Amino acid sequence: MEFRCRLVSASGEIVEGNYAAESEARLRHDLEHQGLHVLSLRKKNVLTGALSGMPARRSIPRHEFLVFNQEFATLLKAGMPLVQSIHLLRQQITNPLFKSVLDDVHDKVRGGTALSDAFADHGELFPRVYTASLLAGERSGNLDAILRRYVAYEKVVDAVKRKTISALIYPVILIGLAFFLVGIIVLKVVPAFSDFYASFDAELPMSTRVILAVSNFAQQQAGLLVAVIALGAAVFTAWIRRPGQRARFDHLILTIPFVGDTVRKFTTAQMARTLSTLLGGGIPLVNSMDVTARSVSNRYMANELDAVTQRVREGQGLAASLSARRVVPDVALKMIEVGESTGALQDMLSSLADFYDEEVETSVSRFVTLIEPALLVIMGIVIAGLVLALYMPLFQLTAVVNQ
Repeated sequence: MEFRCRLVSASGEIVEGNYAAESEARLRHDLEHQGLHVLSLRKKNVLTGALSGMPARRSIPRHEFLVFNQEFATLLKAGMPLVQSIHLLRQQITNPLFKSVLDDVHDKVRGGTALSDAFADHGELFPRVYTASLLAGERSGNLDAILRRYVAYEKVVDAVKRKTISALIYPVILIGLAFFLVGIIVLKVVPAFSDFYASFDAELPMSTRVILAVSNFAQQQAGLLVAVIALGAAVFTAWIRRPGQRARFDHLILTIPFVGDTVRKFTTAQMARTLSTLLGGGIPLVNSMDVTARSVSNRYMANELDAVTQRVREGQGLAASLSARRVVPDVALKMIEVGESTGALQDMLSSLADFYDEEVETSVSRFVTLIEPALLVIMGIVIAGLVLALYMPLFQLTAVVNQ
């Protein structure tokens, strides 16, 4: 049989490759005898994490996953054996996909597979931070504490995301309402005026003619407009799925005034918190950086962190490597440099994450405070302009009649 393996060498270098062996247990023994630590191991040509009967679209409810880990940590802390804890918890799971995964994990762990490997075999279904945390817990013998640390990490990340999304809901509603009102005026109100003005034997004002022309085009070419929008969305989706294009798009976002600065701060906080969590679990810096680079949401910054990881692997300091790639803001570099020099890198990264979380929240709140009245003013100007353009011929007609 042939297996796809992800290994860590004695020097801390992560290696991936295909290996042939008569069984998984035999391959693990041979690799460990060579001084290699197995991060993940799975049969080749089998879809990662594929289980019979699973739906094509795979996702596990985030809340249920966090509750599982909280209860899992509690059972382990109480002294319950690992296999028995998983067996007990899987019976309480209501999500069919998650239950199937835990059944598979339970069988593998009972058969001698490491818990981190059993979860890692399901690929992208679980965050890499999670499988790395499990590995750290297994190596340190303090799995329950590592699980609690991971749950706390996820709760903080979720809280920041919820606050950001909540702050942006109202501006999005205003923008949607503006498009809806303009659409109603252009498609319903303007045609009624158009029929009325057609009986006039007089030239209409320029603004009125423009509004009528736009309304006629929107009515006659509605299908074409919808097709163009759908085609544009399909082309963009196909483009961004091509290798490397997502990173280019994310890099473009970083160049947008205000938006790019906020995204960079959010990604920096995400990187710092992930790295702090992994280092706190006892994972070496190089391995932690490798997992962190694949955990951040901005793909351009993830690629830059890959380059930083390579520099750290070659012996350079973290702050110097980040400075060379200009990945994070200067304030973050100074804090990381202080953390390295004082031996308190984990605590400094945690403080850095808290600092930038607050910065992001403040920036978004300030943006919303400014954009809400601006949107209301723009909506008022647009709608007032449309109404004025429609009624201007009536004003002119009234003036002619009065004369």
